[in-house]
Amino acid sequence: MDVGDCPLLPDSILYEIFLYLDHADVLSVGLVCQQWHAVARDEFLWKELLYRYYRVSREVPRHPAAVSWYEDFQRLYDTIPCVEVQTLTEHNDQVLHLSFSHTGYLFASCSKDCTVKIWNNELAISLLHSSNMRLYNWSYTQFSQFNSDDTLLLVSGVFVGPRNSSSGEIAVISLDNFTLLSRVRNKPYDVFGCWLNETNLISGNLHRIGHITSCSVLWLNNAFQGIESENVNVVKRLFKIQNLNASTIRTVMVADCSRYDTPDLLLDYKEQLAAAATPYQVFDLGSDSEEEEVKPKQKVMPEPVAQASPDGGSGTAEDGLQQFLDDILEGRVMPVMSESELETKVAELLARNRTKPPELNQLPTEASNKKKYLIFTTGCLTYSPHQIGIKQILPHQMTTAGPVLGEERRSDEFFDSLDHVIDIHGHIIGMGLSPDHRYLYVNSRSWPRDCVISDPMQPPPIAEEIDLHVFDLKTMKEVKRALRSHRAYTPNDECFFIFLDVSRDFVASGAEDHHGYIWDRHYNICLAKLQHDDVVNSVAFSPIEQELLLTASDDTTIKVWRSPRTVRIHHARNPKPRKLLFSWLMNQKS
Repeated sequence: MDVGDCPLLPDSILYEIFLYLDHADVLSVGLVCQQWHAVARDEFLWKELLYRYYRVSREVPRHPAAVSWYEDFQRLYDTIPCVEVQTLTEHNDQVLHLSFSHTGYLFASCSKDCTVKIWNNELAISLLHSSNMRLYNWSYTQFSQFNSDDTLLLVSGVFVGPRNSSSGEIAVISLDNFTLLSRVRNKPYDVFGCWLNETNLISGNLHRIGHITSCSVLWLNNAFQGIESENVNVVKRLFKIQNLNASTIRTVMVADCSRYDTPDLLLDYKEQLAAAATPYQVFDLGSDSEEEEVKPKQKVMPEPVAQASPDGGSGTAEDGLQQFLDDILEGRVMPVMSESELETKVAELLARNRTKPPELNQLPTEASNKKKYLIFTTGCLTYSPHQIGIKQILPHQMTTAGPVLGEERRSDEFFDSLDHVIDIHGHIIGMGLSPDHRYLYVNSRSWPRDCVISDPMQPPPIAEEIDLHVFDLKTMKEVKRALRSHRAYTPNDECFFIFLDVSRDFVASGAEDHHGYIWDRHYNICLAKLQHDDVVNSVAFSPIEQELLLTASDDTTIKVWRSPRTVRIHHARNPKPRKLLFSWLMNQKS
């Protein structure tokens, strides 16, 4: 059948065809039907098709960058990286993490085989370099990150120390000649580490104070320690934070505030439409039950509480502790406190006047666009990470020059307080920033509603469903209803990190159900499931081409996924038409 022989289809038949055809069939119709341009101009048809096919709430407006509903529907079905084009098998054990360079020309992978591999991202991806970290007594590599100018690679792993004790270590590798420049201890190992700028990276250390009380210290390290240590400072303490109830700081990352006012994609529909409603309103995209629609849940980050004494006196904390101990001895504390409760209470009283208060007015403004936030998982009730801490990094803290060990603080300011805290009410298993650093995406497995934690060493059971939350770092509020499609099965004490990634339009995550998942950020809908043979630990979008996605799995492979559109372009041919639901269309040749 020639294109010129394709008949003009009645609108009613077209409408029914496009309501029920799958993606490939829609493409087939577009390739054989001469009247396609007329169909594409039918905004009502494509709007209805998008709402019905993807089950999107009709209150959701069109994507702000789309000029038509047809273009938006085309974006959703034709630009999702869901076609497997290559499988990389060079690792011989579980692949744990993937990261792209900022140019997109390279990416790195970490694995239980204790290597970090660097790949050329070409049409056919090839291995460029592999470093075996067993030479440095590592057990495995777990995380990597390119610095902002793609000259250095941070690699984080688990280090085997004396008497087989395990801790973390960070290595810095030059991408010019793949030499190892420096190594920094990192404790606990799941702090991972991250770059603050081109030459300085953040690591952690943990000091035990009691049975369930500790102190996390975050350090700024110069990447060129072996070269510069004789002449300049190469390390400086950033923050020292008290941990209660067996919690610790983990998973550090840095958010740059400079693009908050010009984000790639605003997730607040009312802000998109410039409506008269209050900006930055927390909203729900719609829900599966009427009860949820009546009152959508809202998580608002609590304002930090200054830990100073009411009257400003320096002896209040000691007086309070003495009074508390007297009350215990005289039986005035009821009910009787457990040993862990007693330790936590004493630690809180001791730290009350020894904690530097949070910085005031830390929300980004026009005058403070150069500020950066340090973001990390933490907690206050149990050892499993259930809160996100946010601490502003001031300009003088962004270099190792100056005071080395925090001498700038007063002698009575032993700890730093957090500027903001997000309570997730569940076990956090993944975090990722949008490319503009405006939004924070968080994977978590929720606790039962109204659960009570009486023993910090016995956290509540966690759900198999993974919730994907979204927080606006400019307003410090949660936006959109949490996404749900992916699942995890390991219990609290075996729970591990599942890395997610965010592009301009999409968000992707691994899962324990042997799939990777892709959602649309604007419509809040799941678009694709990507098959593996085991747990998917990490995903990564190309920073310059969101139609390219990598997934890493316990099945030892890295899979490369491209969109149907780019596959057609690369193959330089049109796809063959697949069967149509309505045979009537193809029978019109007579």
